[in-house]
Amino acid sequence: MRTLLFAAILLLAAPGLRAEVQPVIAEGVVPDQPTKARILERLREVYGADRVVDRIQVEDIATPPNWGEYVAGMITPGLQRISGGQLDVNGQTVRVSGQVVNEAQRQQVASELSLASNSHYTVTNALETGGSGQGLLDATLGDRIIEFESGSARLTSLGEAILAEMARSLIEIGDARVQIVGHTDDVGNRQANLALSHARAEAVREHLATLGVPRDNLSVLGKGPDEPVADNGTDEGRARNRRIQFQIL
Repeated sequence: MRTLLFAAILLLAAPGLRAEVQPVIAEGVVPDQPTKARILERLREVYGADRVVDRIQVEDIATPPNWGEYVAGMITPGLQRISGGQLDVNGQTVRVSGQVVNEAQRQQVASELSLASNSHYTVTNALETGGSGQGLLDATLGDRIIEFESGSARLTSLGEAILAEMARSLIEIGDARVQIVGHTDDVGNRQANLALSHARAEAVREHLATLGVPRDNLSVLGKGPDEPVADNGTDEGRARNRRIQFQIL
């Protein structure tokens, strides 16, 4: 679970939940309805509308000038690097805590918060290192599908663009071993789908290697149609089932 608390913001990630299914709960007090709307809009842009739970209350409280704008500006995609964490904004005092993969991430998150606020806001960096990096990979991929040409293991230009982002995240998490898992829909012969899913996972590994990700850190597995995440009876469901996953071992 992730929670955001205003006039303190709190962000919590429950262990064991994948990033794309963790709710982001916004709760606390803001001075007016426009501030609430601005903060919720930004949360939905970063985390997705389906994940944001609104528990924000509007009360007549005193806040610094442009407080809502600064708070919304602090809600950046970089926060998705944090697991088991929280972000508190209480007046002009900001505190971020939780776990990130390494020191570089720790410094980057705090730097982004400082840049999003101004010199009148004090940012305390209480982040710890040692996270697994799975949250970063999940957040980078989000709900997007790495696309291939129909019936083949040839990446589309959109698929390559997403992998460029994944490569940066894989390099950022260091020497972690990651398994690339290919999935298909259930149309056609199962053995052919298993082979195709493996070939697509292998194509992803080879493309990531060209982008600087150590090939030895990557393994591949093809699961064919065996683990659907949607109904294969619809076009939309089949499209969602044709996917690539990244799992830290």
